[in-house]
Amino acid sequence: MMYLITFHQRLSLLLIVFLLWPASASADKCLYISSYHQGYAWSDGVERGLKNTLEGKCELRQFDMDTKRNKSEDYKQKVSLDAKKLIEEWQPDVVITSDDNAARYLIKPHFKDHPVPFVFCGVNWSVDEYGFPYTNTTGIVEIAPIASLFDKIKSIQGKPSSAFYIGADTLTERKNLDRFIKAAGKRNIEMHSGLASNTAEWIEYYNLAQQYNFIIVGSNAGINDWDKTTVTEALKQYSKVMSVTNHEWMMPY
Repeated sequence: MMYLITFHQRLSLLLIVFLLWPASASADKCLYISSYHQGYAWSDGVERGLKNTLEGKCELRQFDMDTKRNKSEDYKQKVSLDAKKLIEEWQPDVVITSDDNAARYLIKPHFKDHPVPFVFCGVNWSVDEYGFPYTNTTGIVEIAPIASLFDKIKSIQGKPSSAFYIGADTLTERKNLDRFIKAAGKRNIEMHSGLASNTAEWIEYYNLAQQYNFIIVGSNAGINDWDKTTVTEALKQYSKVMSVTNHEWMMPY
């Protein structure tokens, strides 16, 4: 059994920033820098929303950093310099970024208090590590509805004592896991976890998780060899306990 709390509201908050622009206001060039890649559900949602909202307001261009699939520090440093070069050469009137890596590797080291304005979204939980806002930077923070999820679990299981969090081995999932651990501790739930680098590891963690009261299914984004058929067959073999998720694309699992 799986329960879902969607995150579509997050995008709406970002778009309010643009919808509040006066009708007479316009920017000739708008650059969207995604920390991740096309095909990742969250980034695709931001892309669709921006295109729909900014149509007629500016020329929209997109740059994908692709750091969910390319996790090395060297790659992240290089691609951030590529994005920096694009900004300097194209000279957009505003830069919109999504998710943490654009904030960490691009805005903070290269564009703090810069003349070019930045609007961010999808930064997980807190901007403290980046020192936002800057004079040129504003945006919204992404916060998962953890309390609501635990309330739903309580309504079904009463007082569970243990849980297992399973996700991809990425920055986003590590930050999310940390918040789930803290929330579980407040509810006297012992939290265990496994962050997988590949499909085989994910399945191994899922099998291990069956000994706990319930499973929290984090995102699989960042598991480059993800094989839906292989995972689905494994779930049929191992699944015994309740799973919950707050990611729409993880509902099949």
